[in-house]
Amino acid sequence: MRRLGLEREIVDRDQYDHAVQRFKENRIALPTFADLADPTRLRGRVPAAGGPDPDEPNPLNLFRVHWYNDTGRTRSAPLPEHIVLPKALTGVDARIVIALGDRFPMIRAHKVLAAYGCLAPRIITGQFDPTAHRAVWPSTGNYARGGVAISRIMGCRGIAVLPEGMSRERFAWLEQWVADPEDIIRTPGTESNVKEIYDKCNELGRDPQNIIFNQFSEFGNHLVHYLVTGRALGHLFEALQSHEPGLRLRAFVSASGSAGTLGAGDYLKEQHGAKIVAVEALECPTMLYNGFGEHNIQGIGDKHIPLIHNVMNTDVVTAVSDRSTDRLDVLFNTGEGREYLQRRRNVPAETLDLMPALGLSSICNVVAAIKTAKYYDLGPEDVIVTVATDGAAMYGSERAKSRRKHFPGGFDDVAAGETFTECLLGADTAHLRECSQIERGRIFNLGYFTWVEQQGVPLEEFEQRREQRFWTEMRQILPIWDEMIAEFNARTGAETR
Repeated sequence: MRRLGLEREIVDRDQYDHAVQRFKENRIALPTFADLADPTRLRGRVPAAGGPDPDEPNPLNLFRVHWYNDTGRTRSAPLPEHIVLPKALTGVDARIVIALGDRFPMIRAHKVLAAYGCLAPRIITGQFDPTAHRAVWPSTGNYARGGVAISRIMGCRGIAVLPEGMSRERFAWLEQWVADPEDIIRTPGTESNVKEIYDKCNELGRDPQNIIFNQFSEFGNHLVHYLVTGRALGHLFEALQSHEPGLRLRAFVSASGSAGTLGAGDYLKEQHGAKIVAVEALECPTMLYNGFGEHNIQGIGDKHIPLIHNVMNTDVVTAVSDRSTDRLDVLFNTGEGREYLQRRRNVPAETLDLMPALGLSSICNVVAAIKTAKYYDLGPEDVIVTVATDGAAMYGSERAKSRRKHFPGGFDDVAAGETFTECLLGADTAHLRECSQIERGRIFNLGYFTWVEQQGVPLEEFEQRREQRFWTEMRQILPIWDEMIAEFNARTGAETR
């Protein structure tokens, strides 16, 4: 199962010993998956407050790679920080709850959790030697940043592979964190050019020192979100329900991206009966229409079905246009837009103060949640949970482009009103489809062309993912990994110093 990142024992003892020595020298301890799912377990083991700057490559920041950081990202909060969007903004009665990913350390995006979930298991099973290997992180942005951050903390070299057309802010961050400028590899195209990333990684993979952490096929990505993100979102809903017992969790909405975050939907469906809604860009509607194209909702990928997407458990697919996300980014994250929303639409100031926590893919999730609420005619007792992958700070350069493109005459009250009416109130149930078993099979089959024909995954490994038993049995590995992390920490002695 090495191809899938699902080893349950030490594969190479020499590489394992090298990792132990490196972590011992650098005083690096690893949190368990259970620790990140429930940070109260960390009390007394790491500083409860203060400590290193959350944006430093300090080993203690590994223990902040969870959803419970407060606004300052130095303390754990009782609940994940979130926004409950008011009807004045969404136009629907259902509660749309967004967990804020920009509270994560180093990269201010939840993809740092995915990166940890992929690299840590390779370390503790002796599949990655930080003294010899280079970690290659293919991405359309945030996962590569998360991978570089985690690699640097773990004392190894991280290489980011991402399209050259991504936001300037992504590259500016990477330039400050990589060990060498050559560790930033720009591939042709933009968000829609994932195959070009794969092609470059296949080239890099010919060097045995390069270990490719492909988020689209690393099942650690699914597992860490299933447990850590799923439990955090479940806790958030349960806290709301404790104050209003009649609340029901009706859906979890997330852009497909690498499909890692969709793993949280599996957890929420099992625990609370939530429907899983997968979202893509209307300009490239792969799941909906077997389509192709190009879009600018940065961070959600397209043109293929990730190997780690549990398609046969997905209930709904829908699509959002990048015209909407671009325009709403201007509405939410400019002074003119926020003034309009407060003065003309009575959106509370406390809600508007949190809007900078919504980046492009986060806005996409909000629009998809509104579409879902309308499709199911949900009421005030119904809750939809989604995530804000990252915040607006990562898209200043893209926002400037959007203003020029969509508002050439300037952004004023009229433009703000048109954007609000069309993109929020006007979000409808077009391009939304409930998934029958046949529909799920159609989407599942699309993955064949990427994984079996292009990337050489054995057909048996590809096909076994149709059965839910594959996914439920895979989760049994989580406590095994946690035991191996505890053993690894005992050998390094880092957590007890």
